[in-house]
Amino acid sequence: MYAPERQQEILRLARDGGRVDVVSLSEQFQVTAETIRRDLKALDRAGLLRRVHGGALPAGRLDFEPDLAERETTAADQKDRIAKAALAELPDQGTMILDAGTTTARLAAALPPEATLTVVTHSLPIAARLADHPGIQLHLIGGRVRHRTRAAVDAWALRAYGEIRADLVLLAANGFSAGYGLTTPDLAEAAVKRAAVAAARRVVLLADSAKHGQEHFARFGDLGEVDLLITDTGLSPEDATAIERGGTEVVRA
Repeated sequence: MYAPERQQEILRLARDGGRVDVVSLSEQFQVTAETIRRDLKALDRAGLLRRVHGGALPAGRLDFEPDLAERETTAADQKDRIAKAALAELPDQGTMILDAGTTTARLAAALPPEATLTVVTHSLPIAARLADHPGIQLHLIGGRVRHRTRAAVDAWALRAYGEIRADLVLLAANGFSAGYGLTTPDLAEAAVKRAAVAAARRVVLLADSAKHGQEHFARFGDLGEVDLLITDTGLSPEDATAIERGGTEVVRA
């Protein structure tokens, strides 16, 4: 099958199913994941699809949000490397905010037993992972829990973040770009992320390279507000340099 034929079929599948993912398309068409990514990039440039983390949506669907189980299995190796690299950024016996996200959850799971930190989070999965950690003083932010992300949102969460000051926030995002900044599909989730950023002295974004250039419905900050981006080597050196020109340090794990 020639590339234009494959791309036409990918477009049909996306319109019929609401989204497509790289792994499934690679298996279906018996081509490499990189070939599928090139197809999706071409369709994105043509304005027919919108690339998102791990796949693509029909153009115009910026509010789509995969569920937690799906996101946990996407880019797992990259997320593990990012989480491991982020351990070096933790404050010694300090206070940090852990944002809701699958990469930040991996960081929580990777915290060594000897770590002594005060951790604030609005993520139920992260709180569950840290509840029995011997050296962690855990503070769980309350509010309405979103089923899709298991994260607390709305007024209670916003008020709580407005009352604290942390050394560091380890932030998650569904998309990041120099042009449109930091984005996520849900407005309530975006508001809590914005409050968490305002509550911290230092902002570290943990995001795999597939999220670079992605734009979602709810914007919660500029990339320039991020002190450090920890991503994977899928982000090209040229893109990393462009981000650093905006004042954000980049680590490619």
